Parts: sequence; C-alpha cells; structure tokens
Amino acid sequence: MRNNPTASARIRRTVIIADDEPSLRILVRATVGTDDYNVVEACDGDEAWSLIQEHRPSLVLLDVQMPGRTGLEILHAIKSDPNLTATRVILLTASAQESDIRAGLVAGADAYLTKPFSPRDLLSRLDEALEL
Repeated sequence: MRNNPTASARIRRTVIIADDEPSLRILVRATVGTDDYNVVEACDGDEAWSLIQEHRPSLVLLDVQMPGRTGLEILHAIKSDPNLTATRVILLTASAQESDIRAGLVAGADAYLTKPFSPRDLLSRLDEALEL
C-alpha cells in the first residue's frame, strides 16, 4: 500500500507542532514526519491557531507555555469549535507537576507529555490519540 501514491495520499494525516523552541520542533518533525503524516510547524500560539483553522489537523502537539495564546487556550478553542471535534491534542510541557497534568487532561487533552520526552513515547501517545 505504501507504493501506491493514491492510497497513501488518502490516509495521510496532518499534524501541527506548536512550540516556541526550534530544536523541539525539529525533534518532533524528525520523529513524526513520515509518509503517513503531513507535518506543519507553528512557533507561537497565535500562528498555531491560524494553522489549525486552515488545515483542520488530525492531531495538534501543543507546548503549554508559548508566546501569544498558550497551549491551554488553544486546547479550549479546539474543544469549543464544532468543526474541530475530530482533532486530537497532545500537550507538551516542562511542567511536570501533578496539578498541571490534571489541568491539561481535564481541559480535554488526549495526552500530556513532559519535556524531555522520548521519541518512542511520543509516537506511542500519537498512535493512541489517533487510535492506530
């Protein structure tokens, strides 16, 4: 099936990475960027929200603390938008306190990863969120 470009294009999912750290976006792109995913990058919350509205992604990887809108603000906006009900969200953050994790999950995140994280763990969470 991977050799058939038409079939491959049909199942290709868009993933948006929103983080103000370029090195983290590079790591996530290298981990997630395969033939199955179209990866789009945002360097702040305002750009992320604009790209989310434009691309209607399958999954958004959000840093919680970014310039512009925060990851939690974007998560609330996604959950409030009827056009984005199928969009899954994984929060990425350096905040590892139990109260931060709970707040992210209560807000509707499908998963919460603390930095630093392993690429294998990221892929596992991505597959779980997309039910692959």
